[in-house]
This record gives sequence, C-alpha cells and structure tokens, in this order.
Amino acid sequence: MKLLTGNTTYTVDELAEKLDTSYRSIYRYLDTFREAGFAVRKVRSGVYELVATGRRTRDLDRLVYFSDEEAGIINGLIESLDNTNALKQNLHQKLAAIYDVAPVTDFISKQSNALNVRELSDAIQERRCVVLHDFKSSSGKAGDRRIEPFAFTTNYIHVWGYDLADGRCKMFGVARIGEVEILRGEPWTHEAEHRRTEIDVFRMSGERKYHVKLALDQLARDLLLEEYPLAASEVRLLESGESHSGSAGLSPAPTGLSPGFASWLFETDVCAMQGVGRFAIGLADHVRVLDSPELSEYIKDFSKKFLA
Repeated sequence: MKLLTGNTTYTVDELAEKLDTSYRSIYRYLDTFREAGFAVRKVRSGVYELVATGRRTRDLDRLVYFSDEEAGIINGLIESLDNTNALKQNLHQKLAAIYDVAPVTDFISKQSNALNVRELSDAIQERRCVVLHDFKSSSGKAGDRRIEPFAFTTNYIHVWGYDLADGRCKMFGVARIGEVEILRGEPWTHEAEHRRTEIDVFRMSGERKYHVKLALDQLARDLLLEEYPLAASEVRLLESGESHSGSAGLSPAPTGLSPGFASWLFETDVCAMQGVGRFAIGLADHVRVLDSPELSEYIKDFSKKFLA
C-alpha cells in the first residue's frame, strides 16, 4: 500500500522484486485492495496506483501511509519512550514492517518484553495463574514466582499479581521477568483478594500516603519530568517573592548557586520514600526539601547507613 500510494510509480515486476514475491501475488494484492473499497487505477501498461474512494477509505489511507520524513519523526517519538515500555517494541515492529528506518532495525534486534506482556495479557483474560520464571527482585536475586496476574500499570511497566506464596498482592516489574509460563490447568482462586494500591509519580505503591514538597532548580525540574512524566501536573513555577527556604532541607542555603536556584516547586503525595528519596539524594545540590519530615528523616537515615 505504501509503494502504491507514494510519489514513485512501479511496474508489477518491480513491485514483485521489492516485495520478494511473484507478479501473480501482486495482482492478487490489487484485487484485495479493490474488494476493500480502493480504486486501483492503471497508469500505463503494467503500472498501477492506489486511489481511495469514499470518506471511509480516505480515512484509512491517511492512517496507514506516512511519508519517509513522517516515519522518521514517529520513530524518534517512539524512541523517547521508557525502555521498559513493552508497547515500544510493538510500535517499532509495526513501523519497521513497511519503513526502512535504521534505528528501528537496531531496536528490534534487542531482547524485548513484548512476548511476556502478551502472555500475561492472555492469562489475565483467561483468569489463569502463571509462573514468572527467573524474576529478578530488587536485591538482584532471581527465582520463580507463582502469581495470579490481574492488571497492568501505565504503559505495561509493571503487572499486578497475587503472590501465591506470600498471600498478598504485589507489583512485578515486567522488565525483570525472564519468561512467563501460563498454567492452563490452574484458574484463579483468590480473585476476591485482588487489590491494586495507588501508585505515585515515582511508580512506587503502598497503602500509606506521605506529603512531600521540594524546591527545584531548572536542571532538577527537567530531569524530574524526563524520568517521571506524570510529575508534570505537580510542578509549578515559584511566584515572585514566594519563599523556598527549607525547614530540614538537603542544602538549606547553598552557596555558589545562581539566583535562579529553586525556581520550581514540586509538591505531591508519595506512597513510599524510596522513589522520591532516590531523586532528591541523586540531585542533592539541585534540590531543597521543604516541610517534608518523613523525607528528611529518610535522607538522614540513608546517609548514615551509606557513610557507615
């Protein structure tokens, strides 16, 4: 379809060569397009072009065809997605099926989470238990986990599952799963206990909520939004004259910083300290902790343990 709607016309033999098929198959494709509502127009002997007829097929034509420049832009947008996002692989594969964009081929050659996501999706739909083979915990240890998977988080980064060994619901990082095995003979038995706890902007879950408030410089603000896009709605520019001094900050009055330091305010509720703590500690000279006693204590405890 791309070749027949492009700016260059090809003979049937040229199309057959490009698609590595026979000229008879090309004619069968042309018949299929006619049956789908497209007008196949003969330009000259052995040369055809595809023309959409009617509103419905015009819309389809716009959806399935991109110029090479448009394909390159789309590829760049896909590349900006989180590498743990299983949809990234699927989008790349669909784009690579008809467009020759170099980074697409390189990406597809790498291992992906797409197969595991499909298996988990099937298990959720069929209400079956699964084994997560070689699942790597945050401590780095790998092992098998038997769970009842029942939901995905945003962008398929985690899957919610009832851990049959621990008897409670947990989030499992899709990128940490070696292989998913669906247990066809084991339906769910704990569906009434399937519960999803809330997830904060740092992708941490938990029953309890902690309010945190941070003053950020431009670098910290930019890195926050790049790594955690959902934080965008929680960040605002400090108004003129608004105080950003911290009661227990990482750096209450840093010296040598530009007057523009801490020009952004980030205020949100988090489910655990590990996510926001990692962010604040990693950017200690670009962040001030404001009126957030739990976060301040977490940072102090972490620092003592680290230095010890």
